[in-house]
Amino acid sequence: MVVGAFPIAKLLYLGVRQMSKPVANRIKAGARRSEFFKTYICLPPAQIYHWVEMRTKMRIMGFRGSTIKPLNEDAAAELGAELLGEAIIFLIGGGCMVLEYSRQAANSRRKEEELNETVISLQTQIAELTLTTETLDAQLREVNRQLVSFPVPNKK
Repeated sequence: MVVGAFPIAKLLYLGVRQMSKPVANRIKAGARRSEFFKTYICLPPAQIYHWVEMRTKMRIMGFRGSTIKPLNEDAAAELGAELLGEAIIFLIGGGCMVLEYSRQAANSRRKEEELNETVISLQTQIAELTLTTETLDAQLREVNRQLVSFPVPNKK
């Protein structure tokens, strides 16, 4: 029983995707501890996300002119860290998809090139066989011509 090639690339992609969650959690924990991350990386996206979410909810409920209070720093840092973690997981998953697509496209291109080479080889063989057939046909005509030119002996 012959087994196909082991899909090592798919296994690696799966491993990377599985490792993305713990990596994202560590980055989130580091972002919560670091003042730089908290101030410049976590808080602004969290406040924007909160503002858009609350604005959307208010419009759905019919409140148009309401002002939205920003989140406190701890809640914004937590939300920002969650957004950062989800963005990391999304980027890793997207990267795996892009790599898988490029791998599949390369395989498809390779198979197409092999098919084209096979078609060209077959066309060359057909051309050679056509030439051989024409040569044999010409030789056969020549033999028939010579055969007809021989005098036929009379039977007595």
